[in-house]
Amino acid sequence: MTGVLEGFALILGVIGIGYLAGRLGVVRGDQRLTLNRVAFFVATPALMFTVLHRSDISVLRSPVILVTTIAALVVAAAFIVISRVWFPRDLATTTLAATGSGYVNSNNLGLPVAVYILGDAAYVAPLIIVQLALYAPVILSILDSTRAGRARGSGVRGVLLAVGRAFTNPIIIACLAGVLCALFAVPVPKLVLAPLEMIGGAAIPMVLLSFGISLHGQRALQPGTGVRLVLVSTALKVLAMPLIAWGLGVAIGLPPHQLFVATVIAALPTAQNVYNYAATYGKAETIVRDIVFVTTFASLPVIALIAWLLGGG
Repeated sequence: MTGVLEGFALILGVIGIGYLAGRLGVVRGDQRLTLNRVAFFVATPALMFTVLHRSDISVLRSPVILVTTIAALVVAAAFIVISRVWFPRDLATTTLAATGSGYVNSNNLGLPVAVYILGDAAYVAPLIIVQLALYAPVILSILDSTRAGRARGSGVRGVLLAVGRAFTNPIIIACLAGVLCALFAVPVPKLVLAPLEMIGGAAIPMVLLSFGISLHGQRALQPGTGVRLVLVSTALKVLAMPLIAWGLGVAIGLPPHQLFVATVIAALPTAQNVYNYAATYGKAETIVRDIVFVTTFASLPVIALIAWLLGGG
């Protein structure tokens, strides 16, 4: 558990520095959105390309990834149904909160969890590919379709317009380019790759700093900020998703260690990428910030419990 605690401490440390920057007036008001915009339009595309271009796409056939992907889709669908019945919101808010239920922190926390609890960093690599190459384009396409001032269409024309706009998104372009390079073994010159790796390395710190700055002046779970959405999304993420992953794993006969891996991965907290999407598009920012904040703390005892119950398999 030492590595996991170090991973949590690293994330919370950078968030804390961001909070101090806001509190001390180094960054004021919406100035923090500059960090989100640079992360979204520059650093995150660079990070996604550098991760995906050297990935082994064949790992997507892993039964562990099948289980965690189905679990993520189930909890996202469950959130949408619950939201529609008890607290309906606009499409962007519903999409982001549902994403918070199943989009896991596979990098900052996934890597130390994989190394120190699961025993191999390779366990999270397929998940990173799935989230970057499959989840992100869908989420961003939906968010892009809700932007004010966009040309509207109906029927097939509306769908084609939404798809066309999505493929102008730098993150989607970077994901597509990275996957194509991996599929066709396209070599990337070092002179091109080196600056992309340097810029991509700044993506996560910038998002974490902006996240910390956003905490100044407003505590988490304040009345009137969508607390019910946050609590439902959090419960689905840290409780329902690992339970579903465990049940699916048992149903398809996963070996004990793979069952353990799938359950732990499903228990990881919501990724900061979701907050970056919310802040960049100006949709449900406080709700997503609170989901990320609460799941980050709530997931630690859940992961520890899973390790205790299943880790000996």
